[in-house]
Amino acid sequence: MIAVSRTIRVAREGDAAALSALAERTFRDAFGASNRAADMDLHCARSYSPERQAAEIVDPLGTTVVAEHDGALVAYVQLHRGRSPGCVPHAPAVEIRRFYVLQAWHGAGLARELMEDSVARAGAEGAAALWLGVWEHNPRAIHFYEKQGFTTVGEQAFVLGSDPQRDLVMVRPLAGPAR
Repeated sequence: MIAVSRTIRVAREGDAAALSALAERTFRDAFGASNRAADMDLHCARSYSPERQAAEIVDPLGTTVVAEHDGALVAYVQLHRGRSPGCVPHAPAVEIRRFYVLQAWHGAGLARELMEDSVARAGAEGAAALWLGVWEHNPRAIHFYEKQGFTTVGEQAFVLGSDPQRDLVMVRPLAGPAR
């Protein structure tokens, strides 16, 4: 287990290159073995360039939160305020667009801390709920989200490269505590 010395903070524009590398690495670690390499490459090229991360960091509807240890990024969350799918029964709701932690930090409590931070940020903005999409074939993430008070309320499509996949839509009302 890694030492618990870490900082959670809002990302800055200067974090874009490091965030790009972290985002691609964590995505490939999570899904590379279960998907075609060409689809992974296409998705990563479209989603994780430094330019794309810089744009997402300054997006007025989004908030990117990073966790760092000894000056290196080890986890991140991207929150987005916008339209929710019809199956989300609470409004307004904040979407967790991305939630990733380096594998070396799994089990260190960092994901729970990032979720607590996300709940606090969404609540401070007056959101009634958090929602997210999670791949139906990602049981570790689904279990984590359930432990954090999320329940499945529907599904949505997610296209990975050229492969249409099914995400479960999960919601956590902000009025009640996590289980």
